[in-house]
Amino acid sequence: MTSRPSPWASLSPEEHEFHFNPQRAFPDFATHKLRRAPANEAALAGLRREAELAYGPTPRHRLDIYPAARPGAPVHVFFHGGYWRANDKNGFAYIAAALVRHGITVAIPNYELCPDATLDGTVASARAAIAWLARHAGDHGGDPTAISLSGHSAGAHLCAAVLATDWAAQGLAPGFISGAVMTSGIYDPLPAMLTSVNEDLRLTPEIAARNDFEHLPPLSRAPAHLFVGGREPWHWIDQTFRYSHHLRRHGGDPEVHVLPGHDHFDILDQYLAEESPILRAVLRAAGAGGA
Repeated sequence: MTSRPSPWASLSPEEHEFHFNPQRAFPDFATHKLRRAPANEAALAGLRREAELAYGPTPRHRLDIYPAARPGAPVHVFFHGGYWRANDKNGFAYIAAALVRHGITVAIPNYELCPDATLDGTVASARAAIAWLARHAGDHGGDPTAISLSGHSAGAHLCAAVLATDWAAQGLAPGFISGAVMTSGIYDPLPAMLTSVNEDLRLTPEIAARNDFEHLPPLSRAPAHLFVGGREPWHWIDQTFRYSHHLRRHGGDPEVHVLPGHDHFDILDQYLAEESPILRAVLRAAGAGGA
């Protein structure tokens, strides 16, 4: 049987870079982070934070917890983006602001980055953060049996990794993941091999296959909410639909939205807007309403 060509097989190198390197598609990407900086600084200054909690052996195995006022609150974990090679948890404190107001404890991990690690190490560290929270969130005011996830870009890929993990094999009772919200995600690393980003990622076909969550089966039955910006290049948007189809083939019923007017970077503004579709989905995933 002849294998079907990849969806991106007909793209020229320049087209491939445009479709699979968001910084090439949106060269003003840094302006959005600068615009959100005041909200982020306000969150760092105003929220109670338990910082630099170690969940593993290296300096990148650290997470911050923003506790809700009430004990035993559901826990929401946000994985930042950066194409598995950039960014830091301190730049995403604003994610916690609205959620803490709704009675949700928020955890924002760092994780291993390429090229210091391979993608295998990046995914392993994200899974280690979740395992640590499932064992220790109760020590920090959260409910370890009610952990929800969200992530942007490469962070959405890490959410997919969590959903595809055999937690019972790690001695954890399955079912502690209550929901996942994945925004502008890349779920199959293979197309990244053909971009300039691979100078840092150092992907091989074998590494990509081990971390391809468009094909590895999801093991969690947690509800999934998928979002992508309407202004993103089509092949980037298509990744969300392909992953949605994958979840459906395995019995899932994911919610899927293309948000008109949003690009790959300004879509994170949704966490700052009280009635935004993404924030409402996060609240639902965490069991805090938001319908």
